[in-house]
Amino acid sequence: MTGALTGVKVLDLTRVLAGPFCTMMLGDLGADVMKVEAPGGSDETRSWGPPFQNAVSAYYLCANRNKRSITVNLKTEEGRELIRRLAKQSDCLIHNFKTGSMEKWELDYEQLKAINPRLIFCSITGFGETGPYRHLPGYDYIVQGMSGMMSINGGENSDPLKIGVAMMDILTGLYSVIAIEAALLEREKSGLGQKIDMALFDSGVSALVNVASNYLISGNVPQRLGNDHPNIVPYSTFRALDGELIIAVGNDRQFASLCEILGIPELAEDENYRTNEMRVRNRRQLTEILENWIRLKPVAEWMKRLSESTIPCGPINTLDQVFADPQIAAREMVVDVKHPEAGVVKLVGSPLKLSRTKVEVKRHPPIAGEHTEEILQELGLSTEEINHLKNKHII
Repeated sequence: MTGALTGVKVLDLTRVLAGPFCTMMLGDLGADVMKVEAPGGSDETRSWGPPFQNAVSAYYLCANRNKRSITVNLKTEEGRELIRRLAKQSDCLIHNFKTGSMEKWELDYEQLKAINPRLIFCSITGFGETGPYRHLPGYDYIVQGMSGMMSINGGENSDPLKIGVAMMDILTGLYSVIAIEAALLEREKSGLGQKIDMALFDSGVSALVNVASNYLISGNVPQRLGNDHPNIVPYSTFRALDGELIIAVGNDRQFASLCEILGIPELAEDENYRTNEMRVRNRRQLTEILENWIRLKPVAEWMKRLSESTIPCGPINTLDQVFADPQIAAREMVVDVKHPEAGVVKLVGSPLKLSRTKVEVKRHPPIAGEHTEEILQELGLSTEEINHLKNKHII
């Protein structure tokens, strides 16, 4: 089956998560992604664990399917020349080296644009290539703190908390895919590539969305609200008789229905709670009233009654419950992939559901250098030239 990006060649000089997640998305969509590492493998996630499956890191597996692997020593001029030759035949080059590294190696956008004006060159760094922080390394955890994300995450009386996954990396990877695809579309009109400058910090600030807007409009520094919503009430977790559930009331009609189900219809007419604005102002009192009623019955009963009245609600699943959910199977959100070292590995499926150019897992996350000879032969190198590069530890 042909993917939406079939024919697009991507030269992937990224490692860890933000960059590899971006290039995996492009590979899922059909692009030919060539993952470049140093000889022996230089993506740190190859050794991050446990868990491992037959010595293959689960972390590495999560972001590297649908790629081919070539190992090249960028510290040598012959290695850098191979990258130039690959870039000349590529549509996109994506890297996440520190600001200034590509210039030092003469592999920066201006150098590569001269040999391939159609090249789309995407740089992914912690803070971008401009500004006072441009030379700082980019770590998701640090950016979660600096972007303000941690300041709004956690309970009212808790310390600031990071999000449980590397969300700044994931968001930057996704934003990068959007920017690259936009540049590919624009190239169809102009015939020219361009440089894309992506930063974890920018992505984190962008992801503050309504919380950032609340601050910019009001000037009030937002406080941690735990699982509460800053602009909507009741929109939180509530403790029932045997556990917790989420109730997400989005409008006054739903609030009236909730009060009816709880057996306190008069609450919906109380001036302190009748409108969302008043519920936000009187959040504490209202939450206490609702919790006193919700804790009287088990989660399953509330879920049934709320769902029947079309009030948004849901359980708080652990991962074993998530992956046992029939919706996961129905949406093909777990796929089995054969790997030459790890055996059959389970990977999270793609959320991209295209009707005609469906996403497929055609390639396992590659072993370091698994496709080096194949890629160099496509580049036109002879067996003798490839062996020469091997002997010199260039590849």
